[in-house]
Amino acid sequence: MQNRKVVHRSVAERKRDTFDRLATERDVWVATAHCDHGPHQVPLWFAWDGKAVWVCTSGTSATVRNVRKDPRVRLSLPDTFDVVLLQGTAQCFTDQEVPTDAAGAFAGKFGWDPRTEDDPFVYLKIEPKVVRAWRGEPELSGRVIMRDGAWLE
Repeated sequence: MQNRKVVHRSVAERKRDTFDRLATERDVWVATAHCDHGPHQVPLWFAWDGKAVWVCTSGTSATVRNVRKDPRVRLSLPDTFDVVLLQGTAQCFTDQEVPTDAAGAFAGKFGWDPRTEDDPFVYLKIEPKVVRAWRGEPELSGRVIMRDGAWLE
C-alpha cells in the first residue's frame, strides 16, 4: 500500500477535485435497495453533465427495479483514499425517452450506444442532493461539499 501525505484542502479545492473526477472517471458504484431484497450495489459506467450523473443498465436489472420502487440512490467513486460519495434521487429514462444530449455524451465517452442494442436499456439520471469528499482522516471534518442540492462555498 502506498502511503500518501494528506494536505488538508479547502471546500473550493475539494469541489474542484470532485468536478475533475466526475468529468474524467469511468466507473461509479451505484447502491440501491429493495424493501424485500435489501441493498444492491453494482459498478456502472457513468457520464457527468455538470449537474447530474447518468448511468445506463439493462432494463431488467435489479438496479432499475429498485429505483422504480424507491428512487433514492448512493453513488461512490472507486477510490478508498480519495473518497467521493453522492446521494440523490434517480429518474428512469428508457432508451427511447432519454434526452439526446445525455445519450450522446454517454455514447461519446464509451464508444458504445445502448440505444442500438436489441435488448432494452434504461438510463438513470441521478441529481445529487448531498456530496461528501475527503482524503484520509484529516479531511473528515468538513467533508460535506453539497447539501440540499446546493454546493457549499
